[in-house]
Amino acid sequence: MDLLTPSFGLIIWTLVAFLFVFFILKKYAWKPILNSLGEREKNISDAILSTEKIRKEMESLKSENEILLAKAREERSQMMREAKETRDKIISEAKEQARLETNKIIADAQAVINQQKMASITDLKNQVGNLVIEVSEKILRRELSNKEEQEKYITQLATKVEFN
Repeated sequence: MDLLTPSFGLIIWTLVAFLFVFFILKKYAWKPILNSLGEREKNISDAILSTEKIRKEMESLKSENEILLAKAREERSQMMREAKETRDKIISEAKEQARLETNKIIADAQAVINQQKMASITDLKNQVGNLVIEVSEKILRRELSNKEEQEKYITQLATKVEFN
């Protein structure tokens, strides 16, 4: 039981050694330990504030980035609309030009057809006139004494006439 109950002298010397170590630590080590703990606490709080500041900046950058993306999407959409409008305009202009060209070609073709038609009619009239003159000349050359013979001869000439 001696081990469990210390003597009075041991308690006093232990207390003196504790107080001696306590005062030495208080004089030389306590302030540096407290200062380093204070600096560490200050560094931790600065890091927390810095992290909070960086988080706020990141949120700000994120919102700015979203705004820029929205603007870029809007610009892309606007460019697509303008390109579509330009494409439709070019197509409609090309269609209109093709229609005008077609109408011009048709009008020119109709004019050529009318000219050829008029030339054909004029040629036909000239040929009919020549045929009438030839037939009349042949009829007048022949004897005109017999009316039956005259009609027979006219019929014969009419069947022989060839149209060009």
